Amino acid sequence: MPMLGLGTWENTNPDECENAVKTALEMGYRHIDTAQIYGNEAEVGAGLAAADVPREDVFLATKVWIDELSHDDVIESTEESLDKLGVDYVDLLYVHWPAREYDAEETLDAFDTLVEKGLTKRIGVSNFEPEQVREAIARTDEAVFANQIELHPLLQQEELRQVCAEEGVEIVAYSPLARGKVFDVDVLSDVAEKHGVSEAQVSLAWLRENGITAIPKATSEAHIRDNWESLSLELDAEDVAAIDAIEQEDRRVDPDFAPW
Repeated sequence: MPMLGLGTWENTNPDECENAVKTALEMGYRHIDTAQIYGNEAEVGAGLAAADVPREDVFLATKVWIDELSHDDVIESTEESLDKLGVDYVDLLYVHWPAREYDAEETLDAFDTLVEKGLTKRIGVSNFEPEQVREAIARTDEAVFANQIELHPLLQQEELRQVCAEEGVEIVAYSPLARGKVFDVDVLSDVAEKHGVSEAQVSLAWLRENGITAIPKATSEAHIRDNWESLSLELDAEDVAAIDAIEQEDRRVDPDFAPW
């Protein structure tokens, strides 16, 4: 799984979404993330088809929404997602939230079936707390590959990161720029000024230094490129320690059905 991907949440303008995916892939991105609830799987698929990049070179992920988590709905809705994306399989399929129709045994049995059928290569979970990660691992025949969570310098999630590390579950960070709040943090601005880069690049580099994959949303070529250039930024130990020491906690995604 490439450690930097393109997030597509809220990118519902058809032309804009397709162009963002195409632009990112042709720039060098090889990880694209979407979800059923985003309403843009067809546009993501169009961008994938338009880019001059072989399908097998792209790590493509989507997520099953909370209304589609009964056994049969998981399978049916995933088949619909693949049709919209215009692909035969996804590289990673997530349970989007452990909410509403989610039942660990029934839902995850369907995910196992999708791996057996070749419709997804890997099983993932999203927004799972430590106890739910452990339950998912116990309920699946396939390995739980990743937990996609909100994670950024203002929400560092140390306990959850530790549990996932112990269980061999990768972390994928959504909203890795804290919905733009990273631009208002003095520590990040100081590190950015030191290296002559943006606060966004600093945040993404900090995640990478911690072994965390990031999927920042971007639509303009300038933002897509700025995020991409974070791969060239090497933070030193002083930079990482300064960011690690940020005590502010600012969760940006907090629906009423969240498990915390």
